[in-house]
Amino acid sequence: MNNKTTGNASPRRPSFFESLLPLICLALLLAIGYGFFKYRIEVLLLTAASIAGIVGYRLGYSYKEMENGVMDSIRKGLPAMSILIIVGALIGSWLAAGTIPMLIYYGLQIISPQYFLVTACIVCSIVSILTGTSYGTVGTVGIAFIGIAQGFDIPLGMAAGAIVAGAYFGDKISPFSDTTNLAPIAAGSNLFDHIRHTLWTTTPAWLLGIFVYFLVGLQFDVTTVESDRIELIRNTISAQYSFHILLLIPPAIVLYATIRKLPVIPGMLTSTLIAVILAIAFQSESLGDTIAVTVFGYTSVSGVELVDTLLSRGGMQQMMDVTLIALCAFAFAGIAQQTGMLDVILERLLRIARTTGKLVAATVSSCILTAFMTGSSYLSILLPGELFAPAYKQRGLAAKNLSRTTEDSGTVMVPLVPWSIAGVFMAGTLGVPTLAYAPWAVMCYSGWIFALIYGFTGFKISPKIRDDETIPGS
Repeated sequence: MNNKTTGNASPRRPSFFESLLPLICLALLLAIGYGFFKYRIEVLLLTAASIAGIVGYRLGYSYKEMENGVMDSIRKGLPAMSILIIVGALIGSWLAAGTIPMLIYYGLQIISPQYFLVTACIVCSIVSILTGTSYGTVGTVGIAFIGIAQGFDIPLGMAAGAIVAGAYFGDKISPFSDTTNLAPIAAGSNLFDHIRHTLWTTTPAWLLGIFVYFLVGLQFDVTTVESDRIELIRNTISAQYSFHILLLIPPAIVLYATIRKLPVIPGMLTSTLIAVILAIAFQSESLGDTIAVTVFGYTSVSGVELVDTLLSRGGMQQMMDVTLIALCAFAFAGIAQQTGMLDVILERLLRIARTTGKLVAATVSSCILTAFMTGSSYLSILLPGELFAPAYKQRGLAAKNLSRTTEDSGTVMVPLVPWSIAGVFMAGTLGVPTLAYAPWAVMCYSGWIFALIYGFTGFKISPKIRDDETIPGS
C-alpha cells in the first residue's frame, strides 16, 4: 500500500463537480490559451494536469499514486509514440531516396485538381481497408497526396482532412484493424456482425464527405491551377532526382507488412534501411548524409523555393516536438483515470439513459469525452464499452449497437483531438495542424450524428436475439 501525504485513510471517491472541474479547466485553457492567444499547448496541458493533481490531492491521493497513473498512461502510449518517431526517419529516407518526389511528380501529371480531394479520400480509404491501419496509410500514400496538393496549390487543411477521413474509413471497418477488433471485444459482439452493422453509419458519413469534397473541388478547375507552377515543380523535381521503379520498394515493404499483420516497427525500419540504400544508389547521396537525414530530416537545395518548401521535411528530431505534446497529454489523462474522475463522469452519463435514444446519446458523449480526456483510441472504446454493455443488454439491444457506436464516436474522433497520439501523428506526418484539417475530415465527426439519428428513430437498431452474441449472425 502506498504512503499518502494526507494520512492512512483511503482516498475518497470524487464528486461529479470535482470530476468535471479539471475537464472544464482543460477546455478553457485550450480554447482561450491555445485557440485565442496561441500559447504553447504543452504548457496548457501541464497546467490542466496540475489542476487535476490538486483535485486528486484533496481526494486523498498521494503524489506517488498520481505519478503511477501518469506512468501507466505513458506506458500504454509508448508503442504509438515509437511508431511516430520512426515515421520521421521513414519520411526523411523516402525523400532522400526519391520515392516521395517520384510519386509527387507522376501524381501531378495523372490527378486532376478538380477531383483531387475525392481521389485522395477514395485511394486512402482503399489502402486503409486493405492494410487495416490509418497510420500506415497516412505515412505512405498520405504523404504523397500532401505533396501533390502543394503542387496544385490546394489548401493543405482540405487535403489533409480528406486523407485522414479516408484513412479512418478503412481503419474503422477493416477486419485487419486493431480498433475494429477491439470494439466488439469490449462490447461483447461478433467481429463481422460489428463490421456489417457499422457500415450503416459509416457509409453515409463517408459519402457525405465525398460529396463535400466534390463540391469544394469544383473551385479547383484545371484552368484555375497555374500550369507554369505545376511545370516548374515537375521540371525541378525531375532535374534533382533520378527515377526508377525500384524506388517503390520502400512503400511496398510497409504495405506488405501491414497487410500481413507483421510487427509495424520492424517493417518501417526495414523500409527506411532500403530507402537509405536506394538514396546512395540512385541519388548519389553519401552514407553519412543519408543517415543524418533520418535524424534531422531532408533538406531540398534545388534553388526553387516552392520545391524546397515542398520537399524539406521528415526526420526523427521533427517528431520529438509532437511526441512531447502526447507526453503532456498523458499527464492529464493518467491523473484523471487514477483518481476515478473519468469513471464518475461516465457513470453520471449512464444514469440519464432511460430510452434507447438517450442510451446511444450517452454512449456517444462518453466516447467523445474519453477521447478528449485521454487522447486514446483504445480507451475511448474500452471504457464506454465495458461501462455501457450491461445497459444495452438490460434494454434487450444487441451488443453490436454498442460496438458500432463506440467506433462512430471514439475511434474516428481521436485524430481530431490535437493532443492525442493520433492527432499529433497525423499533424506531424502531414505537416498540417490538427485544427486545420479537422473541419475537413467530414466522416470523422459526422458518423456519430448518424448514430444519434438511428438511436432516436430506431432505424437499424438491432434487438438482442441470443445470449452469446460472439456467435456470427447475432
